[in-house]
Order: sequence, then structure tokens, then C-alpha cells
Amino acid sequence: MEKRVLFRSTWLPWVLIMPQLLIIGIFFFWPAAQAVLQSFQIEDAFGMSTEWVGLENFRNLLGDPTYLNSFLRTAFFSVLVAGVGIVTSLGLAIFADRIVRAAMLYKTLLIVPYAVAPVIAGVLWVFMFSPSIGVVAHYLGELGYNWNHIMNEGQAMALVVLASVWKQISYNFLFFLAGLQSIPKSLIEAASIDGAGPWRRFWNIQLPLLSPTTFFLLVINIVYAFFDTFGIIDAATAGGPGQSTSILVYKVYQDGFKSLDLGSSAAQSVILMLIVVVLTVVQFRYVEKKVQY
Repeated sequence: MEKRVLFRSTWLPWVLIMPQLLIIGIFFFWPAAQAVLQSFQIEDAFGMSTEWVGLENFRNLLGDPTYLNSFLRTAFFSVLVAGVGIVTSLGLAIFADRIVRAAMLYKTLLIVPYAVAPVIAGVLWVFMFSPSIGVVAHYLGELGYNWNHIMNEGQAMALVVLASVWKQISYNFLFFLAGLQSIPKSLIEAASIDGAGPWRRFWNIQLPLLSPTTFFLLVINIVYAFFDTFGIIDAATAGGPGQSTSILVYKVYQDGFKSLDLGSSAAQSVILMLIVVVLTVVQFRYVEKKVQY
């Protein structure tokens, strides 16, 4: 029989969850409420005086060409990070699932990047691709390709995309590997007996059964590209050259902490939060229909 725990007291469950509610309220809802309030105000750099301006901060942003360009830049960046990261991780998980010898070593090496802080990941990739001392830049030069992400906007975007994908690849790999190992081997063996090759077994059996995992990672990677790549961009390119790698979350930092335009920065953070919420809802509303549980 199923055993259930019944709380005879109505206040005990609230006491048990109160620490978590306090943490969420203090570190999430309170800052979010402050950002919404500041988005309707103009403050001086020292926060000594404020003026209520209503929607003026939002109107200025929507009329700013550099801010509108950051939308396209962020969309392009997030699609690349999520798409390349998921596809690459799935391929590595498939190889790891088939390896027999030294499988633990192979899996451990693939998990290592997840332990690296985003700032450190950005610094590592900058050293490898440095035009003057970078190993990768040196060999690219020998192949006739001049690499200089400090001056070239396309190369700068490629650098932060590669660093961001490398940082997140371990997280995706773990979930894909767990999903592959949870698929009954009898299904794969039955398909092999029926004459299905490796590609057909993957496309018709493994990939559909991995759709819940893929959908989960799609949501996680979109959120990661919008928020958690800030440290990588700041360490690798600082949003440059020009504004070529300044995505929405980095522009919030530039306007708020460097330009000290607190009202505009708060308005940008509100817009960014709404964008992520809308994207998540759309994914759950439409993409999840194609998921086979």
C-alpha cells in the first residue's frame, strides 16, 4: 500500500518551506520589483534624487537603433549557442554511449568544462585565439587565415559563441548520455535484427525517445545564452569590437554600471525578463507538442 504523510497541523508545512520562500523573496522577487520600479524613474548616478518619468525610458530604448540592433544580435547569438551546443553534445553522448574501453576517462574529460567558471572560460579562449600569442591563431595564420577578433566583428562573435558552447557542452552531454542509457537495449537490438542500420536506429528510435530531454535542454540553453554568458563576453571581448558582441544582458551592464544610466538599465532588464518569459511560454505552448513522453 502507498504510504502518505499527513500533517495534522496547518502551520507546519508553511514553517518547513519558509526558508526557501524567504530566499526566493529576498534574492528574486525583491530585486525584480526594484527593477520594475526603477524602470519608470530617472535617477542620478549616486541615487540621491529620483524623478518619475513613466514610460519614457522604454520609449527612448525603442527609439535607439543600437538597442534594437542588440535584439538581432542576441537572437543570432542564442540560436547559435543553443543549436550548436545541443547538436554537438548529442553527438558526443552517442559516441560515449558506444565506447567500451576507457569509457570513464572519456566521460570525465567531457564533464570537466562544466567546473570552469564563465570568466575563466572566456580568458582561456582569449589566450588560445590571441592574435599575438594564441596557439590557435598562430596555426590559423599558417593556413593563410588572419585571425584578429579584436578588430574583426565576425571573429569576435565566433569566439564568444565557441567559448559559450564549450562551457555548456558538459551540462548537455550529461543529460543526453543519461537519456541514451535509459533507452531499453531490447528496442535497439530488435531494430538491428529487423535490418535497421545505425542511422535509422538513431533517427526512428533513439531521437524520438530523447525528445523530452532535448526539449528540456532547449529551454535551459536559451536561458543560458540570454543570461549566463555575461561572464564569457565580458572576459573575452567586453562587448567589442564596437558593439558587435554586446547582447542584451551585457548592454544592461554597460548602461547601468559603466554609463550609470540606472533608469534605462532597469528598463532593459525588465524587457529582457519579459522576452525570456515569453520565449519559455512559447516553447512550452508549441514546441512541447512535438515531445513524445
